[in-house]
Amino acid sequence: MKNYTITVNGNVYDVTVEEGSTAGAAAPAPKAVPKAAPKAAAAPAATGTAGAISIVAPMPGKILSVKASVGTAVKKGDAVIVLEAMKMENEIVAPEDGTIASIEVREGASVEAGVTLATMN
Repeated sequence: MKNYTITVNGNVYDVTVEEGSTAGAAAPAPKAVPKAAPKAAAAPAATGTAGAISIVAPMPGKILSVKASVGTAVKKGDAVIVLEAMKMENEIVAPEDGTIASIEVREGASVEAGVTLATMN
């Protein structure tokens, strides 16, 4: 028996070939070898310097849009970021009146609960 590693269309297969097998015998199906997992995207660079008040993600999800930019004055309850979680759009709001000091995420990024999304003064 001989072992071979074969790549077909980017898929890697380990194949064992039996020597002296008859032409009519069915060969075992090749088994796929799992590829290395893709590397996670690098964390987005923060925009601006961190402020005293953190706005954190209350749940894991995906950033759909960033409604405020650095330097924007916001009032308590104003939407800063829209987070999609469980197929629902959730507005992440300013916890108090202030100015956005930094935006720590970008649109399309996946975040975990408790991650800082933005800071404000």
